[in-house]
Amino acid sequence: QVQLVESGGGLVQPGGSLRISCVASGLVFSRLAMSWYRQAPGKEREFVARIITDGGSTNYVDSVKGRFTISSDNPKNTVYLQMNSLKPEDTDVYYCRAVGFTMYWGQGTQVTVSS
Repeated sequence: QVQLVESGGGLVQPGGSLRISCVASGLVFSRLAMSWYRQAPGKEREFVARIITDGGSTNYVDSVKGRFTISSDNPKNTVYLQMNSLKPEDTDVYYCRAVGFTMYWGQGTQVTVSS
């Protein structure tokens, strides 16, 4: 059974940092495209960042370039999103997505940036 479990969300002040994690099970982790998306209530889910676990290539949405870093730890079946210089507009539910032969989504973790 495939599972993606996100963790690490929470409340942080503007300018602060947070690292969220996604642990995958039931997949061949070394051959996946792992992505982070985010979604606010009433809005469409937005792409944030992606990493190809076989090779480590990454790409980001323009609004987070230079502030967010996606990385993977293949032996731990885990992908991370390090978020620095957080802004109130980064407040969203962040979702992990895995794409191999099929696409899978996690349940999401709430990130709130507020003073």
